[in-house]
Amino acid sequence: MDAAVIDLLGVLAYGELTAFERLATDAQLAPTVADKVALGTMANAEFHHFQMLSKHLSDRGVDPVGAMEPFMEPLDSFHDSTQPSDWYEGLIKAYVGDGMATDFYREVATYVKDDETRSLIESVLADTGQASFAVAKVKEIIAEEPSVGGRLALWARRLVGEALIQAQQVAVERDSLLELFVGSGDLAGITRLFSHITGRHTERMASLGLQA
Repeated sequence: MDAAVIDLLGVLAYGELTAFERLATDAQLAPTVADKVALGTMANAEFHHFQMLSKHLSDRGVDPVGAMEPFMEPLDSFHDSTQPSDWYEGLIKAYVGDGMATDFYREVATYVKDDETRSLIESVLADTGQASFAVAKVKEIIAEEPSVGGRLALWARRLVGEALIQAQQVAVERDSLLELFVGSGDLAGITRLFSHITGRHTERMASLGLQA
């Protein structure tokens, strides 16, 4: 397994682990028992994804912890700087922030040559129900309190800015992910990647009834 694929699996594994932790924490802020159950179920799915990625690495002689270590600091820094102040900001972070990351990794995964690894990545990037759950809950609160929409839109914009800083930190630390594009000879793919991510972000914001 080459360095670029190990890095991709490593950053995904740590991303899934932190997603599990954040969903479990967000469940504590949930206003109803039903909401707690929903987030707990999603958190369980994210941890299962982490286990799948860890096993895939281990089965190929790669230490999962070692693969994750280069990405711990930038991802932790992103989460530390974007702590939601309430339940709804947590939902926006899970939907908008995680959605951008998913778009990026899914696009990068198309350049992975190993079919089994690529299939695994597509599987762990599948939506666990967060998208529809977040959209429904955010629309609900905006309908009840329209003034909340402006605050959440500003929060989403901040998340995008912080996410881009995080991506730059990862690229500086480990440029092997970008080498997947360069090695494939598809230099134009980088431009398409960011255009696609920007477009998907606009779509997500529109689905929430918010301005990007």
